Amino acid sequence: MAAMKDRSAAEEQPTQEDTTIYNENFDVIRDREFPMLHGTTYLDHAGTTLYPRSLIDDFSKEMLSNLLGNPHSTSAASQRATHQIEDIRLKTLEFFNASPDDFDLVFVANATAAIKLVVEGFREHSGGFWYGYHKDAHTSVVGVREMATSGHCFESDGEVERWLEESGTMEIQPNNTALGLFAYPAQSNFNGRRLPLSWTGRVRSSGLVNFKKMYTLLDAAAFVSTSPLDLSNVFLAPDFTVLSFYKIFGFPDLGALIVRKDSSLPLQRRKYFGGGTVEMVTCLKEQWHIKKNSILHEQLEDGTLPIHSIIALGKALGAHERIYGSIQRVSSYTSALAKELYDKLSSLRHGSGLEACEIYKDRSSVYGDSRTQGPVIALSLKNGAGDWISISEVEKLAFVKNIQFRSGGLCNPGGIASSLGLAPWEMKRNFSAGQRCGNENDIIGGKPTGVIRVSLGAMSNLQDVTTFVGFIEEFFVDDQDIPGPAVEIASSGKFYIEKLSIYPIKSCGGWSIPSNVRWDVRAEGLAWDREWCLVHQGTRAALSQKRYPEMALLKPVIDLEKGRLIVRYNGLTPLSIFSEINVPLSLDPTQFESPENISTSRVCDETIKTQIYASKQIAAFFTTVTGTACTLARFSPNAVGSQTRHSKAHLQPHQKTSTAKINSMPGAFPIAFSPPARPRPILLSNESPILTISRSSLNRLNEHIKATLTGKATHASAFRANIILAEDLSSPPGTEQPYAEDAWRYIRVTNCGNNSYASVQTTSPHSRTTYFELLGACRRCQMVCVDQRSGERGEEPFVTLAKTRRFGGKVFFGVHTALFGSSTSASIGAGDQVVPIREGEEEEMSMGETGLYVE
Repeated sequence: MAAMKDRSAAEEQPTQEDTTIYNENFDVIRDREFPMLHGTTYLDHAGTTLYPRSLIDDFSKEMLSNLLGNPHSTSAASQRATHQIEDIRLKTLEFFNASPDDFDLVFVANATAAIKLVVEGFREHSGGFWYGYHKDAHTSVVGVREMATSGHCFESDGEVERWLEESGTMEIQPNNTALGLFAYPAQSNFNGRRLPLSWTGRVRSSGLVNFKKMYTLLDAAAFVSTSPLDLSNVFLAPDFTVLSFYKIFGFPDLGALIVRKDSSLPLQRRKYFGGGTVEMVTCLKEQWHIKKNSILHEQLEDGTLPIHSIIALGKALGAHERIYGSIQRVSSYTSALAKELYDKLSSLRHGSGLEACEIYKDRSSVYGDSRTQGPVIALSLKNGAGDWISISEVEKLAFVKNIQFRSGGLCNPGGIASSLGLAPWEMKRNFSAGQRCGNENDIIGGKPTGVIRVSLGAMSNLQDVTTFVGFIEEFFVDDQDIPGPAVEIASSGKFYIEKLSIYPIKSCGGWSIPSNVRWDVRAEGLAWDREWCLVHQGTRAALSQKRYPEMALLKPVIDLEKGRLIVRYNGLTPLSIFSEINVPLSLDPTQFESPENISTSRVCDETIKTQIYASKQIAAFFTTVTGTACTLARFSPNAVGSQTRHSKAHLQPHQKTSTAKINSMPGAFPIAFSPPARPRPILLSNESPILTISRSSLNRLNEHIKATLTGKATHASAFRANIILAEDLSSPPGTEQPYAEDAWRYIRVTNCGNNSYASVQTTSPHSRTTYFELLGACRRCQMVCVDQRSGERGEEPFVTLAKTRRFGGKVFFGVHTALFGSSTSASIGAGDQVVPIREGEEEEMSMGETGLYVE
């Protein structure tokens, strides 16, 4: 058979037929083998592909029909396992056309474990080792440099070519006492570009003069998922090939190191030994051992092998051949499908004529040519004005639409830096600014910090392509020359507080404050609002409705007379345990598990100190409802040793007006639009002390939703606001002011003494008029799609908000709010009159130290 092929031109090019058929009709295969794909679009095959139903069925039958023992024994069950493992090892080598005479296969956890195994040997060389790697390398390949005595990152294919052509005389070389290891990916896990497989053979024949010996490591993990790897020519093959089988078959979670036997010497130098790799060991009085030396994989496979995973691999090899025929067919099919996706995404244009997608393709790559490009597309989105669109906003909509892809840095630092033009100082600055993979801080300094990666697999189909392109076109291609919705600014009128709500437990259901009760407002928000949270019992990370929508069914009640927080389960399915729990509102130290009453938890990517409740009943109650091991924690501003979180809210660009005149006359209001002298405290809310929405804005949103003919009006509870404002009932019909709050900077709230509202005793005297500052619009996520009454998740209202309330690529609804100035307490109630104050409007008033107007 031909050598370690460099995907020669003789390889069949994809045809339209390739996109529709394997061994049988493709739709039949997909429906039968991949039921998990029903109702979803899966585009992260580069992360892991999907396993077929028949593989799981075959594996299950094997496990139930055969008794398998630990291979490190001579029992019948153990020998049966040993024989099966060795047969599967041979079949796996055959899958890669690797002769067992020339290669050995070592089972490991994954490709990263295989890399570490290679490094364990190289680092024991007396002269150390030089390490060269390509910029497109996965983070796991880059990490080897920390163990090398010297090394170099090759910034381009051209630099590698020059290095090989000049026989290693470039200045990057060490002295000739060192071993050398050159590593690169067969396919970039960043954008799917395929690098020359010929480099491994050329390194061997190049005669690199400054090295004792140069070895090659090929990261084939991304490549082999959809392409054949031919190791039939031992001279051209890599010395070490690493891969993960879940990327090819979906299951099992297992990896391999394929070693060219003639190159095994460095691996035999490693010092560590585990069970099964030695013939004899002494421990008492003398330290001595003899390693196994006859078979390479027996020297390297430490401890008991993952028996059942290897058995599953054998079933995976059979299922793959039965379903697809060959990996060559998969390669042709996915290559054609990727070209279809690339062509359609490349053609998307805004009304302004600008491209909607910035696709990060190497100049040498051609979609549709499996020799140069895998079925992977890395891209960023731009709006009609040419500005970057936040990846997190794309992810939120994709979540709602049940589209799965990968985003962020993709564990490929070189690919990210070179494609996005990020210099080292910029990446360090981004880190200092709080950028982490997976958070929303994904555009810094006018550049994106990550990308969207879409990858296709053997079971992807044309509908997946059509769905993703349609998704981008629907939400991120602007038909108008000037993108973005218009901001509706109306004249300020009279409003009143329609309803007050608090959410004592973060991300759980809300409690409506009785309409005849006035409620304390503190610097950190409404009293008892978001003072508790549910934390995972292992990680101590706070739970969220985004992942656990059942939390909406946990309905808290504040009973001031009894001094208790009562939490009831409001679901339709009865719990197997008690249906409610209660805890004291007071900080009773006997309620908490730690002697010091303080534990570390994670909330909104922040590390905070909380008090964890000790009761097993409390933990059992919340664990039963959410389906995950969790318990109740408290973050009280009055707890000893507690810390303060601070508001992050700020005015958004669409809220800022350039024509407003700010009056600087002494005593005028507002006095300034600059940040407060000290940060505003918050408890467990995401961004601000108080969240306010307008009934008029909600009505307008629901008009848009119902106009789609498929959507259902959204309840106000979806937005989890503390204050709902409504327009004065005396306002003439047709004069509603939706989204007028975008232009407000302050509101004046006045208790008119309406006798229908009975005040209760508050903790401190309050004036009849209170001023609040509006800090900025509230950025929304897919959590608004959780029905707070049923716990069910839908598409609205986020889909409609994304079309009508997106500014600068971000979706907004409602406004963050806080007590104005140095005020630390007040009280408000339903029915209080509200007067909005916009930027530039003048209103003379008497200002006391508290920032409140005193009549």
